[in-house]
Amino acid sequence: MSDAPRPSFPAHSSLRAELNAEVDAYFARTGLDPAGGRPALLKTAVLLAWVIASYVLLLFAATTWWTAAPLAVSLGLALAAVGFNVMHDGNHGAFSTRPWLNRAAGASLDLMGGSSYLWRHKHNVLHHTYPNVEGLDDDIEFQPIFRLSDGQRRRWFHRFQHLYWVPLFVFFPTKWVFFDDFLTLVRGRTGRHSFPRPRGWSLAQLLAGKLFFVGWAIVLPLMVVPVLPYLLGYALVSAVQGLTLGTVFQLAHAVDTVQFARPPLSQPWVEHQLATTTDFARGGRLLTWYVGGLNFQVEHHLFPRVSHRHYPALAEIVRAVCARHGVAVHEHATVVGALRAHLRHLVRLGAPPPALVPA
Repeated sequence: MSDAPRPSFPAHSSLRAELNAEVDAYFARTGLDPAGGRPALLKTAVLLAWVIASYVLLLFAATTWWTAAPLAVSLGLALAAVGFNVMHDGNHGAFSTRPWLNRAAGASLDLMGGSSYLWRHKHNVLHHTYPNVEGLDDDIEFQPIFRLSDGQRRRWFHRFQHLYWVPLFVFFPTKWVFFDDFLTLVRGRTGRHSFPRPRGWSLAQLLAGKLFFVGWAIVLPLMVVPVLPYLLGYALVSAVQGLTLGTVFQLAHAVDTVQFARPPLSQPWVEHQLATTTDFARGGRLLTWYVGGLNFQVEHHLFPRVSHRHYPALAEIVRAVCARHGVAVHEHATVVGALRAHLRHLVRLGAPPPALVPA
C-alpha cells in the first residue's frame, strides 16, 4: 500500500500573523516563560507522588475490596493526570526550555506502557497538522468500531455506538499497550501513512518501556496479590484511566459543533484548527489543572509548544483577535454540554440513512 498524498493548506491569512504577534507581545509584556518552567516541575512532583502513593497503598496496604477499589480508582486517575500534564507537554516540547527535560517528561508515556516515539508521529505530526481530516487524523480513525466522520463507512452496529463507547474505552489502555503499538511498529504505518521505524536508542526505549510496564503493572503485583484480586484491580485501574483519557480527547474534536474535512483542504491552517476544535468548561479551574489545560483545546492546537499553564490567558487573546476577523471560536460552557454534543455526534453518524420515499 502506497502512502496517500498529504494535502496542503491554502496560504496563511492575516489571522495567523496577528495571533502570533499578540501572543508574542503577551509574553514580552509579562516576562513569563512560554514553557512550563518550575511550576511544571512542581506539578510533576505532585502527580508522581499521587501515582506512587496510590500504587504502594494498593499493593501493600489494601486488605479489603472497599479499601482496594478507591485506591485503584485513584491510581487510574493519577496515571491519566501524568499523561495529560507531563507526557503531553513533554512530547510537544512545551514542558521546559531544556530539551532533555522535555524528553524525560515525554518518556513518562514509555514508563506507562505506551511509546513516546509512536505517539509523537501519530499525535504531533498527523493529528495536530490535520485535525478531523479523514484518512489523516489518527484520532478519528477508530474503524470499524466507531464511525466518527461522514466519509467513513457505516456499519449496522454503529447505531449503538453512543451506548457502547463507554465500555469500549475501558479497554483502551490495554489495547494500546499490548496491541496497537506493536501492530504499528510491525506495519511501519499509521493508517495510510508510513513513518520511519524506530532504531537504535528509540527502539531500545520503546522495548524497555514495555518491559518496565510489565514489571510494575503485572509481575510485581502478582508477587504480592492473588490472581483474581489482581485481575479485578488491574481492570478497574485500566477502566478509569481509559475512560478518563478517551473522554477528554473526544470532547475536543468528536462533537457535533465542529467541522470534519476531506482533501483538498479549503481553509488556511489556523482557520482549519479553529473550525475543527472546541474548548469546554474553561471556567473549571480544578478541571483545567487536572487535564493539563486540554479543555483549552483551541489554544493548544494553535500554540502546541506553549505550556498548558498559559492557556487561560491565551484564550482571551484568541477570542479578541478572532472577533476582529469575524472568525468563530467553538466552546462548550460545561463538561455536560460537551458530553451531550459528543453523544449527538455519535447518534447522528450511527443512525441508518433515511429510507427513500417513492415519488
